[in-house]
Amino acid sequence: MKNKEVFFKGIKDGIPIALGYFAVAFSLGINAKKAGLNPFQGFIASLTTKASAGEFAGYTVIAADAAYIEMILVILVANARYFLMSCSMSQRLDPDMKFIHRLGLGWCITDEVFAISIAQKGCINPLYPYGAITIASLCWALGTACGIIAGNLMPAMAVSALSVSLYGMFLAVIIPPSREDKKIAVVVACSFALSFAASKMKFLDSLSGGMKTIILTILISTLAALFFPKKEDAVEEEAAQ
Repeated sequence: MKNKEVFFKGIKDGIPIALGYFAVAFSLGINAKKAGLNPFQGFIASLTTKASAGEFAGYTVIAADAAYIEMILVILVANARYFLMSCSMSQRLDPDMKFIHRLGLGWCITDEVFAISIAQKGCINPLYPYGAITIASLCWALGTACGIIAGNLMPAMAVSALSVSLYGMFLAVIIPPSREDKKIAVVVACSFALSFAASKMKFLDSLSGGMKTIILTILISTLAALFFPKKEDAVEEEAAQ
């Protein structure tokens, strides 16, 4: 597949993500307005950050008039899971890929773009996530700006309803591969169960959502690697496709 076709395939696959981002960013924009940001500032913040948990945490810190160092630490913890995603994606890149593309891919990573990119066969062509993030990031930024404009005019129930679309998008990402591979289905089921259990454990209440995600990701990935190891021949065959 030519690079141009790969880029536009990324855009096409990124459209459902973009629609979900636009809806969820509405509620993010309302929080940004409460923190004192105008539509242009919110647009730039979302265009350059692209992380819901990190932005929510950042706007909360801004609203509290906290120190810059506190903002940095809070956002670092909330977004630390992207380190893990970057490490995982790095194993699927061509060893000869230029450093500038590695930096670009690091900037492109979001939960959803990572999911559709890592699901591609063989080595990841950077133009695929570039295409996906182009449409997704634009709608994320536009959604934030529109949310700031809307402000508190929308009922709280309507704002909450808009957030549901993102969960539907996650299901659309994980259900097809789960139906094809029982091992993936087991890992997904365990992820749901452990995430629910973690939300009910009182001793974990002091941890942020981002930190819980990191702990669960490491735990579930380790268990999956131990119980469902992927043979080296299968990895080489997949990379060759």
